[in-house]
Amino acid sequence: MRPAGLTVLDHPLVQHKLTLLRQKETSVADFRRIAREISLLACYEVTRDLPLETVPIETPLEPMMGRMISGKKLCFVSILRAGNGILEGMLDAVPSARVGHIGLYRDPVTLQPVEYYLKVPEDIGERRVIVVDPMLATGHSAAAAVARLKQAGAQQISFVCLIAAPEGLDVLATAHPDIKVFAGAVDRSLDEHGYIRPGLGDAGDRLFGTK
Repeated sequence: MRPAGLTVLDHPLVQHKLTLLRQKETSVADFRRIAREISLLACYEVTRDLPLETVPIETPLEPMMGRMISGKKLCFVSILRAGNGILEGMLDAVPSARVGHIGLYRDPVTLQPVEYYLKVPEDIGERRVIVVDPMLATGHSAAAAVARLKQAGAQQISFVCLIAAPEGLDVLATAHPDIKVFAGAVDRSLDEHGYIRPGLGDAGDRLFGTK
C-alpha cells in the first residue's frame, strides 16, 4: 500500500545530487553539503501549496499589493539524529519556521523504534508540520514519530526523506494514510539488516563521520 500522496522528487538537480550522495567515496563534508542542498530543493516542492494572502506594501517607487504566506507558518520536525542533516537545508529556505525534535532509535534486534526525546512548539496544532529524516527504511520510526506528533496536537503532517524503501512506504501508509510523503527516490528493497538497497549506507554515520 503506497501512500496516495507520494511524490518522488524527480527534478534533474535533485537526481544529480542524490547520485553524488550515494557514492561511497563522497567525503563527510561533501555528504553534509549535498544533503543540505537536496533538502533545500525538496522544501520548494513540499511547500508548493502553502496558502497566500494579498497585503499592501511600499516599494521604493510606489505602493503595490504583494503576496505573502497566510496564517501560521511551518514547523520542521527532525527525527534525531540523522534528520538534522536535512533540517538545515529546510531552514535555508524557510528561516522563520519553528523547529521540533523527536529522538528515536531503532532496536537492532526487533528493528522497532524506541523514543527517548520529544520537544515541539506548543502551537504545533496550528502549524503545518514537515517531518524530516534522510531514510525511510522499515517505516517504523517514521510511523511512530507521526503518531507521537499527532498525540502532541499536529493535524497537517508531511514526511520528507532522501530515499525510501517500498517496505517503509507500506508501513507508513498503513499507519497514516492521511500524510503526504516526498522522497528523492524509491529504492529496490530492504536487506536482512533493515538497510535500504542500493541506498547510500547509514545516513547518520555518513553525515557525522561515525560508525
